[in-house]
Amino acid sequence: MFKFLKQLPRIIGLGSLVLPLSLIANPAFAFMDQLGIVRSTYNQKQWAEITSRLNLMNIDYCILDAEELQSAADLDNVRVLLLPNVENITYAQARSLETWMLQGGRVIVTGPTGNLANREVREQLQSLFGASWDYALPVATKLQPQAEQAWISYDGLTANLQGGVLQLNQELPSETAAVWSADGAPPAVIFNDSAIFIGWRWGVDAVSSAATDIAWLTAALNYHGQYISTTSTRVDPQPCNPITERDVLFPDVLQKQNSKTESESVHIEQMQGMNQELEGLIARYQTTLNMIEAHNSSLDLSTTQIVIDNLNNDQPTQLAIAPQEEIYSSKSHQVLAEAKKKHQQFLELIRQQEYQKARQQWYQTRNLLLNNYPTDRLLAQPEVRAMWVDRGTIVKAKSPQNLARIFDRMAASGINTVFFETLNASYPIYPSRVAPEQNPLIKGWDPLATAVNLAHERGMELHAWVWVFAAANQAHNRISDRPIDYLGPVLSLHPDWLIRNRQGDPFDYNTQQKKAFYDPANPEVQQYLLSVLNEISNNYQVDGIHLDYIRYPFQNPDIKQSSGYGKKSRQQFQALTGVDPLNIDSKHPLWSDWNDFKINQVNNFVFTASQQLKQDRPDLIISTAVFPLPKEQRLKTIQQHWEYWAENEWVDLIVLMSYGLNNEELTLTTSQILENNQGNSTLIIPGITINNSELVTIDRMQLLRNISPDGYALFATENFTPSLERILRKTQGNVEQPLPYRQPFQTLSQRYQGLQREWSFLISQNELVMDTKTMQEWSKQVDSLAASLDRLAEDPSRKNLLTAQIQLSAFRRRFDYWMWEHQSDNIYQVKAWQHRLASLEKLLNYGSRAM
Repeated sequence: MFKFLKQLPRIIGLGSLVLPLSLIANPAFAFMDQLGIVRSTYNQKQWAEITSRLNLMNIDYCILDAEELQSAADLDNVRVLLLPNVENITYAQARSLETWMLQGGRVIVTGPTGNLANREVREQLQSLFGASWDYALPVATKLQPQAEQAWISYDGLTANLQGGVLQLNQELPSETAAVWSADGAPPAVIFNDSAIFIGWRWGVDAVSSAATDIAWLTAALNYHGQYISTTSTRVDPQPCNPITERDVLFPDVLQKQNSKTESESVHIEQMQGMNQELEGLIARYQTTLNMIEAHNSSLDLSTTQIVIDNLNNDQPTQLAIAPQEEIYSSKSHQVLAEAKKKHQQFLELIRQQEYQKARQQWYQTRNLLLNNYPTDRLLAQPEVRAMWVDRGTIVKAKSPQNLARIFDRMAASGINTVFFETLNASYPIYPSRVAPEQNPLIKGWDPLATAVNLAHERGMELHAWVWVFAAANQAHNRISDRPIDYLGPVLSLHPDWLIRNRQGDPFDYNTQQKKAFYDPANPEVQQYLLSVLNEISNNYQVDGIHLDYIRYPFQNPDIKQSSGYGKKSRQQFQALTGVDPLNIDSKHPLWSDWNDFKINQVNNFVFTASQQLKQDRPDLIISTAVFPLPKEQRLKTIQQHWEYWAENEWVDLIVLMSYGLNNEELTLTTSQILENNQGNSTLIIPGITINNSELVTIDRMQLLRNISPDGYALFATENFTPSLERILRKTQGNVEQPLPYRQPFQTLSQRYQGLQREWSFLISQNELVMDTKTMQEWSKQVDSLAASLDRLAEDPSRKNLLTAQIQLSAFRRRFDYWMWEHQSDNIYQVKAWQHRLASLEKLLNYGSRAM
């Protein structure tokens, strides 16, 4: 088995992994997912009260009977699983949960779940959930949410409950979200990246009110990034795994599949996933440490000279490093060495089939690295460091003075691009002469004008974040005290601008926060939206326009969920084909024409908006927030063809809403998208959420720097904690650096200097594995390319651009040959360098636009 594990495909954050769609975490990927809920003999008597709360929330959910949970495959259709008061869990069920959670599944656990399981299972569950039920409180006690946790900053979470005290697993990066108002403030709610443990019997009237239970479940689902589908017509919940025709025809196959969960292969599958994640974390830690040491070293010689000096010296070059830096480096290297040692012990425990001990070793090693992540020194390169400033944050600010504090924090943390929510659900945050009504929650000031000044005073760019085709939002209706089905200030005046779904409903199918959409085919809609964009661009010195909801609502035509049936759309399509699109379905020969028609409406708007905005403001940056769904699925479900916009240079920057993905999914998705779009000149950056732990966020940012060096966007300001701010101040800070979309040639020159410094540092420490002849040839090419890129940055002429393109292309072609020996034991590092070189080519293409 040990030999087998050694031969496992190495993802380690940069390889390839094929995942079933149901395991992808981003809400966009899982827009048709249901909440899974486990029913067992232990919550059967409470079932009516549990389901009544779910029905009040109007969410679709599926039921998984506990005895049917025998394999991780039983959870394939579930992204988030609710285990309400399931007091006993078997060994097979615990293993199935573990495999599923390693693949990205997330849980919400309530009450004394697992309390009656045997000792080994209880230990395993505590490792999975980050906590366990300890004891019940004798009397009803006040529940007190912790103020520093942004994901629970909602009303209705404080109450008197008959709950229980939870025991925190000290070996995991779990945190307390709420405590009991009792001696010692014992934990009441504990959470980590993949689990939330609620310390009372959820769904029991005698324990807590329906309002409190619903508030906490809503917060938990939001934390997990899960937008559960809703329906306007309540239907009976179905099993999470309905019996298929194949199951009926081949029941023995199903039985064998279930029995397989008890076999050795399941342990191998679990350990494979854990090993891949741990290898990836170790590799990222080591790569980050190398970047920091190289950045903070005194190396300023050419690579060729470093090679000559090193070949003439048997000992590593002594570098001028400050004493404090030596202390940091020494400690970090000790942690890295210990982690590598523990990783080998983990593999040895697997060989001995000591799986529970292996799991404990895995958690210890992971925590060792995360808790000692090198976050005390500058490591950022020139990149886009964006943050979405959401409407809720703007409303809460209430004044220019309070908004200034938010901008102070972002600037000190190195954020250089702000996506400022300017138009939400048809409400502008500024006093508009085009839109009928300013956001009713903002009075007495102009946040957009304030934000532009605040950003520019701090050396940041301010891009107006605009909802394009999403015209009404039920969530906004609630907080602004409007009727739930209010269509917003624009559609209420122009109901013929609306699109409806096949069933005639104005609001979309799929999210808790239901939205109504404009008809993109309506010329009046297009003109209105263009007028709003022009008003923002001409009246405010914004640096860019950030287009969001530039799509149709989510649909699934295979189950008769389709949308886009506006008055003008139907008329235009019927004029083209002679058929009303409402009279056809996905099996009709004209269905693909109807889908193409909708795609073209969105494309046409992006083109027109880009042309008009750039005509008046050539320097304006046009960006779009898009879903990183596979192309064919995306075109089928939301008609968003952003690759076409990028190829035609209608937009400058694509921002992927990939903020719900785990590390492996983020790596695979981002790498494939960048590879598929390498030939065009539009920059692409991923977006990540910051509602996880700060150290996980930092590790994810480093992962992105190794695969997508052009930058990242953080979602969102409402989750921007002081602890994350402190880390970002140290690792990226308020350092003046070129912006990739403003100064592409200066950016690539400085980025390449960073690569060159890393290579020189490794050579000086005898850590770059390469034979003498190859190293001499390679070092000359390194310096030659550096000189070419520096010339381009200083003199951006067509001649210098062509020379740089030719040299970089030749350098990349030879790079695999040069690194052939080194990559045998440093595959992650070499692939990271390859990605960073590819990003330089993208910057050359982007910079050529202005030539």
